[in-house]
Amino acid sequence: MSSSTNAKIVKPEKPARDTIAPSDLTFGLSTCKRCLWIKYWFKVTMPGQFPLVKPLSSAQEEHFRRASMPDLDPSLAPGVVKQWGQWVKSAPIEINGEATRWRILGIYDLLAHYDDGSVGIIDCKVSDSDRDNAQFYAPQLEAYAYALENPEKGKPFPVSSMGLLVWKLAGVTPTADGAHGFGVTQHYLHVTRDQAQFKSLIADLINVIEGELPDAGVDCDTCNYLTKRLSLES
Repeated sequence: MSSSTNAKIVKPEKPARDTIAPSDLTFGLSTCKRCLWIKYWFKVTMPGQFPLVKPLSSAQEEHFRRASMPDLDPSLAPGVVKQWGQWVKSAPIEINGEATRWRILGIYDLLAHYDDGSVGIIDCKVSDSDRDNAQFYAPQLEAYAYALENPEKGKPFPVSSMGLLVWKLAGVTPTADGAHGFGVTQHYLHVTRDQAQFKSLIADLINVIEGELPDAGVDCDTCNYLTKRLSLES
């Protein structure tokens, strides 16, 4: 977008929100910093158009409520999924020892409680994308871990494991009543904790949203669409 377009956006006295979504550590920084900045200062985002994602992910999460962790993956310690779909909010995030106005706020999918008193975060995915791997989603899960270990209120929960529970579609399966269902293959992917990477990424994200309006991402479909539309209207 041109500098004249930048001049039309006046930064308010304070942002429209003061909580950071865990998914923005995965998608926001890696796609378009301009859209990220507008989201936090004006609470404006493109509406999603994924009609099957919610019912599929809800079915997956419901299936694993109260599941035994070793049943999900034999390498996991004894424990049970006891909580699901709950909001977590962190205390103010500190950068270089200084408290910021920002907090983590998000809803985890599944939370397991281990016999030793620690918890495990499980993020559910229904996908056939190679992008859905442990490394890609590590910052997002680490954000949930940060909120659980540094809660706004209540007792902290030490996080000893994080993982992705991935379902990939594997054809159509007839059911006993003559209907049909989708078959899936299941994979549990361990996500290694990396608190140093999280601190670096959260500092980068806060620097972006506290700064001035960034340039549009080169591969941002939203910004490219708006740029082309403005050029047609001019």
